[in-house]
Amino acid sequence: MAGGERRTRDPERRERILTEAATLIAHSGYLGVNLADIGAAAGIVGSGIYRHFDNKGSILVELFDRVVDRLVLDAEQSLRATDSAGATLAALVRGQVRFTIAERALCQVYLQEAHNLPEQDSRRLRWKQRHYVDLWQEALASLRGDLSPSQVQALVHAAISVVHSPLRYRNDLDDTAPAAFLEHVACTMLGVEPPAADPRTLVEDGSRTVAG
Repeated sequence: MAGGERRTRDPERRERILTEAATLIAHSGYLGVNLADIGAAAGIVGSGIYRHFDNKGSILVELFDRVVDRLVLDAEQSLRATDSAGATLAALVRGQVRFTIAERALCQVYLQEAHNLPEQDSRRLRWKQRHYVDLWQEALASLRGDLSPSQVQALVHAAISVVHSPLRYRNDLDDTAPAAFLEHVACTMLGVEPPAADPRTLVEDGSRTVAG
């Protein structure tokens, strides 16, 4: 009951902790951030974090789960919403680009801090990651019968790496032009037509992007 009462007092506190933790860890690294830093950024005392997380490691695990779960959900929705392997791959690319740009800090943590995950959680997350990549590979293998399984695997990983590449250097990815360019490059690598131009802004919440 105590936990329920705490959530009633401030239902957004857990989200603030996660958001600020992602930003801090992306900037300073997991080992360079402590609970007091995260608490200060979230507007609470460091000890208040223990009401929501057991330790700093559990925050990192939650951040990783969010990345993988959201990407898997997006991929599964793309499979249901498209009627061809080419359209599925194009939708997967667009989903990956949108997520990478809108959640830059979260994705940076995902790429940089895997070695700091507890081993049990690392194994569990690797299984989720394989499932996500398998969805790409199955679509590409269905479309490109000229490719061997190893070539399919290499192309999928290369395309995803292209989308992730701006996370490794400072840039201004909070507009549609770089997003469209990333979509074009990744789709070209896979041998599919890029998705049709989206009249909406690809970054639906640009305020959350963080410079690297």
